[in-house]
Parts: sequence; C-alpha cells; structure tokens
Amino acid sequence: MSSKTEKFLVLEKELQVYRKMMSDAADIILDKEVTKYPIFVAHQQELELGLILSERGKNEGNWNIHASSLEEFVAKQIIFESKIEDFKANYKSPKEVLCVFVLSELGAQFIYLPKP
Repeated sequence: MSSKTEKFLVLEKELQVYRKMMSDAADIILDKEVTKYPIFVAHQQELELGLILSERGKNEGNWNIHASSLEEFVAKQIIFESKIEDFKANYKSPKEVLCVFVLSELGAQFIYLPKP
C-alpha cells in the first residue's frame, strides 16, 4: 500500500468522528433548502469559508469542520463556473453521502463519506 493510500485511510478514519454532526447539518441544509449541494470543509488551518461547525482544539478531533455549498465555492472561485456541470455530475446524493472538501498534506480534494 502506498504512503498516499495509507494517509488517505488515516484521514478517512479521523473524519469519522464528524459524520453524525455533518449528517445532521446536511439534513437541516437540505430541509431549509439552503442549497441542493452541501459541501463540508475539513481543514487544520485558518480558513474563511462556510459556517464553522466544529473547531479543532475546542471539540473532539483534529479538524476544523465548516458547512458550505456549491454556490459559495463558485462565488469564491474554488469551483469555476465552467466546471459546475462537471461537479454536479460527480456529486453524490446528499441524502446518502457527505461531500467533504479536505485540505490536508495530500492537497485539496473532494471525498464522499457514507452518512451514518
């Protein structure tokens, strides 16, 4: 197993702590029709994106977790307008999985975690 794969598995395990909280937040976001495309942001540095759900050091776990949306990612040019349709095509059902944008030593990437 490559070290990148091992780091990814460790990352996925570390994010399990936040699944219930992110799932509850996703349900509220969808129920209130804030967006059809909730995106959670997991990071360990300072970042102004979305609403803070969990702060590293104040809660269990090693990550800051923010709730955001496709619309905010487009407004902040993290996802370019020309790539919106590609993103939507890859986006999985928010009723079943959580879309998490992870900023880590592996770079920036979208991962999908099954809802608990």
